[in-house]
Formats: sequence, structure tokens, C-alpha cells
Amino acid sequence: MGSESVKVVVRSRPLNDREKALQSKMVLSMDLERCQCFIEKPGAADEPPKQFTFDGTYFTDHTTEQMYNEIAYPLVEGVTEGYNGTIFAYGQTGSGKSFTMQGTPVPASQRGVIPRAFEHIFETIQCTENTKFLVRASYLEIYNEEIRDLLGSEIKNKLELKEHPERGVYVRDLSMHTVHSVGECEGILEQGWRNRAVGYTLMNKDSSRSHSIFTIHLEICSTGNGHDHLRAGKLNLVDLAGSERQSKTGATGERLREATKINLSLSALGNVISALVDGRSKYIPYRDSKLTRLLQDSLGGNTRTLMIACLSPADYNYEETLSTLRYANRAKCIQNKPRINEDPKDALLRQYQEEIKKLKAIVSGQLGTTNNYEGRLAKLQAEYNAEQESKAKLQEDIAALRLSYESKLSDLELQQLEQAVVGGEQVRNQELRWRHQQRKKFADQRQVQLIQALSENSEESENVLFNVYNSIQEEVHAKSQMLQLKAAKLEIRDLQGEFEVERDDYLATIRRLERDGQLMQSLLERMVQLVRRDCNYSNLDRLKKEAIWDEESATWRLPEVMVQKTTLPSEQEEEDRYKEMLNRSDSENIANSYFKSKRTAQLVIHSSALYNGMSHLSLSSSPVNVSISPDSVMPRPFRLESLDVSVSNGKIRRKKGKSQI
Repeated sequence: MGSESVKVVVRSRPLNDREKALQSKMVLSMDLERCQCFIEKPGAADEPPKQFTFDGTYFTDHTTEQMYNEIAYPLVEGVTEGYNGTIFAYGQTGSGKSFTMQGTPVPASQRGVIPRAFEHIFETIQCTENTKFLVRASYLEIYNEEIRDLLGSEIKNKLELKEHPERGVYVRDLSMHTVHSVGECEGILEQGWRNRAVGYTLMNKDSSRSHSIFTIHLEICSTGNGHDHLRAGKLNLVDLAGSERQSKTGATGERLREATKINLSLSALGNVISALVDGRSKYIPYRDSKLTRLLQDSLGGNTRTLMIACLSPADYNYEETLSTLRYANRAKCIQNKPRINEDPKDALLRQYQEEIKKLKAIVSGQLGTTNNYEGRLAKLQAEYNAEQESKAKLQEDIAALRLSYESKLSDLELQQLEQAVVGGEQVRNQELRWRHQQRKKFADQRQVQLIQALSENSEESENVLFNVYNSIQEEVHAKSQMLQLKAAKLEIRDLQGEFEVERDDYLATIRRLERDGQLMQSLLERMVQLVRRDCNYSNLDRLKKEAIWDEESATWRLPEVMVQKTTLPSEQEEEDRYKEMLNRSDSENIANSYFKSKRTAQLVIHSSALYNGMSHLSLSSSPVNVSISPDSVMPRPFRLESLDVSVSNGKIRRKKGKSQI
């Protein structure tokens, strides 16, 4: 199985109105013959421009038609032969990705890659002999890491990614639409485009906020040599959302969250490319993003892939343009292993072909069901001719009606199935066939020219080095080492500067998110005071502990709102309680029970003992401890301060209140 590298081309748009208003200067230049792109660093005239070589370079004056005929035509032609193909546009936001993929109807030379692919596919279908095609289309977007069907009845429903051992990665419940012409494909494209998520930013007024993938599924049945040969091809047309920096786009709120998701998925795509180019990585992080999962077969798998890197030529976007060029330069080294998908097991066209054969056989009477049935009817008629002549005649009429119904039904189903497949309608159209052959010939010639140009460049460089080495080998060797070292230092410095810019942008984004978080926290703290105290949402700390993070939906699951109802006593219960207290106080005579005879005796004994003890304290200097049982402790009848007694052993506690006699 042969390998094939990913084809990468770069395309630069002209300066837009915003860049002209900022008086930006051009930092990009291209050598179209050698397919080289040069970028100069603003304010560094002494540094040489950085150079990159790709499979094709298209400057500001080139049209989409030129790019498609030279580089995209062979890939789409391969899809009609049974290969898988992917074309995707990558670049900074506002660099012209959607313009390249969608294009504009006027002028015709700037029609996008997607509508040109429609024309190409149906042109090939109509010019192919002895071949039938079943063409189906689907259209989806990845918005905030959620997959949506742009052609479905419920656009905002989330679809799930699944993986099958034979089908590979696919989207469950994604709608498929059978198409028969270019007009139907364009109608589906326009319908899905209206449902895409777009928004305004400072860099682009209609910025794509999602990645979109339009897929054309082809099933090809060739009927040459009396045998049916079945193949299947798939073309993915991907319009990626642009990488963004918050400092330039001015994104806030929902736009900022969208930009964060976009940058995360593009970062995952870059990690996949780096891992594939490295060659030493055993693990390729396809599962880090839904975008990389869907493009898994296009990066290192069974697909022919074309990457169109869209660039801004302004010095204002120097860092982003340089990052895109490095990104695209790495992608050139990815090796895919494309092959023709022959005899797929789950092809619908095979089922259609078998059903058509079966229906034709029924119509023509090849299965013999009609003869057997008539023979049985004749036998029955012979046995029951005498007794059941009327019944036999009725059975014969029913059989005739049944045969007529089945024949008409088969004809109708045959017509419907034959209408579902297309191919060979314009076989005798010489002008269309000649135009198709000329385009294919032009694409082949362009590819041969590119190969020759690259080979000539390599031969010239080898001759120059050989001649110089023969004269002053040591001096050239020393100078080449110095140049390489200087170039390496410049590259390291540029990478460090780019890293600093990205880090500052990330820090600014983090600070803005922190401010937004603090604002929300302050609002919550103010509003929680307005919430009822018997509601569970009045305690924020408890809510944070009970909240659960859901990894699949990437959302917080909050507890249900609950209000604890507090029942107050009714007026009747309060009245009953007070009546009970009053009745109990009436039944108890507090004065009589308090001053009893025993209680009176204790008061007299306690008073006399206390008076004698105090008199003894005044006559003797030695301390006297009087122990009084707890039962005999009573309130003091008079204040101790009235006695002329000096107490040295501790302080006497004072108890305020009325003296009791």
C-alpha cells in the first residue's frame, strides 16, 4: 500500500478595509514558479525574510478557479474513482477561509471550492459510460464541542460520535440526503449555511463560530464485462473556524467562550499534526477533540488530503500569519495511505441493484411463479369443474388481478430506484466530454511542471555547491555553518517572541474571565440576601458542595430548589396553652406553700447562727469556717456591708435584691 503526503497550498487575500485604515504594510511575497512564500518581520530590515515551500502558492490576484483547477481537481477526480478525499481551509479569523470554501456567485471565477466540487462530480457522472452513481450528502457543524445536524429538523440537538470496526468514526443519527444534480446540492448547502453559528467580532463581521463539514458520499457501480464492480468514495469539505486572539477580536461573554472552544479544538488539531510528523509518538491524540475524531481518517489514514492555508498579508497580523505558515509547513510531512474502497459491505447501491434485478425478473416472468400458479389453477379447475365452475372462474380472476397488480407495482418501484441513481446522461455530449478531458489534462500538466521545477531547483543547487566546493571548500563550509547558526538563533528568537505574545493573550483572557467570575460572585452574594431563608438556595457554600460536574455534557448539575415550610402555632393552640397555665396557677397557693413552719424554723436558726459567728469573728483574729448544709442555704436577711466586720479570707459575693425578713 503506497503512501502519499498531505498536499498543502497557501493563499493570501488583499488588504481589507480595516488594515488599510490602520495603514498596514504588506509583509508577504511569493515566488509562484518555485511555490515559495516569504514573510518579512516588521521593523527588522537587517533580518532576511523567512522562506517556506509548499505544493502551491496563490497571491492576492489569483482566483479560486485557478487554485481549484491546479490542485483540487485531481483530488476530487479521485473521489469519483473510489478514493476518500478531504479539503479543509485553515487560518486566522478573517483570513478568507469561508471565501475560499464557499466563494461568491459573482464573479464566476471566485466561486468557492465547494460549489466547484459539485459541478465537477456531476460532470464526471454524466460523462461516464456503463456506470451508475448513488450520491448522498450530509452537513454538520461542531459548535462549542457539540455536533449539530445543519440539515435536521431539530438543529440544536446534540449528536453523538460512534466508532465502528468497518465504518470507522461516524455521527449517529446524522441525516443523509439523496441528490441528483448540482442544483439540489447547492440548495442543501444554502439551507445548512443559514443554520450555521456566526457572530460579529472586530476582525470579521460574519465570523464563523463553528467548524462545518459538508460530506458527499458516492457509491459507484460499473457494469463492464458482464460483472458489477462496486466502489465507494467520500469527499469531506471542511470550513474551519479561525484561530482568535481576544486582544484583537474584542470578544467578550458568549463570543469569548466560543473563541476558547475554537482555539482548544485547533490546538488539538495541531497536536495531532505534530504527533504524526514526529514519527516517534505511539499515541496520536485524536480523542482530544471532536474535530480531530471526525478528521482521524484524513490525517494519517485512508484519505487524500488537501490543506489550504489562508493568510493575511498585513504587518498587523505578522505573528498569526507566521504561526499559520509554520502550522502548514508541519502538515506537509504527514503521510496518508489512500486506497480505492472496493466492494463495501454496507453499500446501498448493491442493495438497489439486487432489488432492481429481482423486480425485473418478476416483471419478465423469469422466476416461473406465473406458470406454476396457472398450472395449479388448471389442475384445480379440472378436479372441481363439475361442481365449482363459478368458484374456479372467481379464482382465475383473482389471480389475474394479482399478477397485474404485482407487475404494475414492480414497474413503479423499478422506476423509483432507477431515478435514485444517476450517471451517463451526457455521454454523447462531445463538448462536455472535451471540456472534462481538457481540465484533467491541464491538471496533469500542472503537476508535471511542478515536479520538473522542483527537480531543476535541486539540480542547480547541487551544481552550485559542487563548483564552489572545488574552489574554496573550507571557507564555504565555515560560512554555511555561520549562516545556519544565525538562522537558528533568529528562529529561536521568533519562537520565543511568538510564545510571549500568546502567553500575554492567554493571561489577558484569564484575567477577563476572573473579572467576570468575580462579578458573578458579587451579584450572587447580593442576590442571595433576597432569597427566602427557608430555601436551600440561600446558602451558597452548601450549593457549591452539592453541585456535580458532568463531563459528558460539560455542565454543572445543581440541586433542585427546595423550600422548608415552618408551621406556626394556631391561635386556638396558643389560647389553650395560656388557659392551662392560668388554671395551674389557681390550683397552687404559692404564698402558703412557700412560708411553711419548717421553712420558718430554718430561717430563725440560720439567722441566729450567722449573728453569733459574726460576733465571734470580731473577737478573735483566727478565721472561723462555718459549714452550712445545702438544704439550709437561704437568702441573706440583710446586707453584710451593714456589719462592722473585716473579712480577710476571700471576697464576699454581693447579691442585689430586696432583703427578706
